[in-house]
Amino acid sequence: MKYLLYLLIFVFFISCSALKGTNSASNSSRFVKIETDSGMIVIKLSDKTPQTTANFLKLVKEHFYDGLLFHRVIKGFMIQGGDPDSKNAAPGKVLGEGGLKYTIPAEFDTSLFHKKGAIAMARENDDINPKKASSSTQFYIVEGRTFTDVEMNQIERKFNIVIPESHREIYRTVGGAPFLDMNYTVFGQVVSGLDVIDKIAQTAKDGHDRPLNDIHMKISIMKKKEYRKYQ
Repeated sequence: MKYLLYLLIFVFFISCSALKGTNSASNSSRFVKIETDSGMIVIKLSDKTPQTTANFLKLVKEHFYDGLLFHRVIKGFMIQGGDPDSKNAAPGKVLGEGGLKYTIPAEFDTSLFHKKGAIAMARENDDINPKKASSSTQFYIVEGRTFTDVEMNQIERKFNIVIPESHREIYRTVGGAPFLDMNYTVFGQVVSGLDVIDKIAQTAKDGHDRPLNDIHMKISIMKKKEYRKYQ
């Protein structure tokens, strides 16, 4: 009995130690920087979307995104990238169908919404993707615009969502894309570089929304001394 008690105590402390390590990792701030031809964007990733965030960080560590393009830009809406087919793509090539052969389960959280600067994963349409699973690689960053209460009321009815007053205030003043809320997985927020997003969104583009002059990206995880000022 004595040996069993020692064993239980040992297991208890080992379990607590493991749990403590897990919580510490999940609560740690994760910052990445996206270097582009138009400037640098700094993003804080969320710990409320563990699968999405982990997948994104894995690809960043593998340098998957380095050299890819922001292949789709729409002023007043968003800038999109992450298509592996965009690397060294010929001028005028239609992009946006590339990715790895898996999807990520949707991870919706009411505190993560499409305000200006939100980063979210692209996905296939509802008709072939009713569970709203995310693309493996393609993401977008919201530039957005401001919305009136009348417009937001219409969005609530059309998309069967509720836009809380705290979110409405941001959509009225800062802007975003409220019609995407709870339909696409938001997994982080820009903390520096909103002007870069505006600049990219306003660039000249072709009929498929691809910039006429390529806008490359390089994404890396920031070191603590770099992101300390953004915490």
